[in-house]
Amino acid sequence: MQRKMSLDALAREHANRAGADTTGRSSATVFGGHERVLRQTLIALAAGRSMSEHENPGEATLFVLRGRVRLIADDDVWDGRSGDLIVIPDARHSLEAVEDSVVLLTVAKI
Repeated sequence: MQRKMSLDALAREHANRAGADTTGRSSATVFGGHERVLRQTLIALAAGRSMSEHENPGEATLFVLRGRVRLIADDDVWDGRSGDLIVIPDARHSLEAVEDSVVLLTVAKI
């Protein structure tokens, strides 16, 4: 298991991949996985792209590494920009990239 990595370099790499991919998305698990309680996933979204509404995977936060995103759950909306941490509500939600963005999703499954 890798003990140290540059999230900045990984963010650049996946932002480039998202921009070149027809889906406008790119992601990588940076720590943990389905076999662990804690999982961290770097997600890059090109401007105007989104992750459609989905269930909350457990206790989770979203740290905006670069860009601007909008998290939507029912009638609630949270806008995040570089450096912001958003606590993901315990509800179905979606994520939109207002501009080219990279986020770090942290999930703790109980």
